[in-house]
Amino acid sequence: MISIFTFPHPLTNPIFCRQLFYFGAHSMKYHFITIEGNIGAGKTTLAHLLAKKYDARLILEAFADNPFLSKFYENPSQFAFPLELFFMAERYKQLKELIQTRDLFNTITISDYLFTKCLLFAKVNLPEEEFRLYQKLFDIIHQQLVQPDILIYLHAPVQKLQANIKRRNRPYEQQIPDDYLFNIQQTYTQYIKQHNIKTLFIDASNADFLGNEKHLQVITDALEKDYGPGQHYFTLP
Repeated sequence: MISIFTFPHPLTNPIFCRQLFYFGAHSMKYHFITIEGNIGAGKTTLAHLLAKKYDARLILEAFADNPFLSKFYENPSQFAFPLELFFMAERYKQLKELIQTRDLFNTITISDYLFTKCLLFAKVNLPEEEFRLYQKLFDIIHQQLVQPDILIYLHAPVQKLQANIKRRNRPYEQQIPDDYLFNIQQTYTQYIKQHNIKTLFIDASNADFLGNEKHLQVITDALEKDYGPGQHYFTLP
C-alpha cells in the first residue's frame, strides 16, 4: 500500500515562506489564497466572488480543456492515468507562471485549486503501480511551485454535492456515484489534518455564496485574521 502522506507539506517549507518576500502594504494578510473542496462544493463560485471583492488575480482550473474527462467517467480504468497526467501538466503550467511574477507579493491571487489536488485525486483514481509512477512525477514538480498562504476548504455532505452537480448540469458528471465523492472527501480531509495545513475549514452544508451575502461575509471576515497552522472551523449562518 502506498501512502501519499509521507512528504513534507510545502506550506512548511521555508523556501516558500511568504514573509521572506513580502514587499507590499496591502491590507490583506494573505497574498495567495487557494480554495479547495470536493466536486460540486462551490470552489469556483467563491473564487470569483473573492477575486471581485479584493480586485485579485484569479486562477481557475481549466477542467473543460481536458480531453480525457468525459472518457474517464465512461471508462475510469482505461482513462484515469492520462486524465490525471493532463490535469497535472495543465495545473503546473498555470501555477509556474507565479514563480516568474514578482507582482505576486504585492497583489492578491486567488485559485480554485491546490496543486496537491493532483495527488489526492490520483490516489483515488489510479491503481497502485500507476499511482507510484504518478507520485514520482508529482514529487519532482510540486517543490518548484509557489505555495498558498492559506487554504479555504469547503466541506459539504455528499447529498449537497450531488444537488449542486445536478444543478450545474455538466453531462459527464451526472452519474458520479456517492461512494466516489465520499472517497474524495475522506482523502482531502485526511491530507489536510495530517499535514496541519493552515486552513479555514468551512461547513458548506447550507452554502449559498451567490444568494446570501452573510455567507460570503463569514469568509471575508475570517481572512482579516492571523492563524497558526491547523484547521480553523467556521459555520455559515
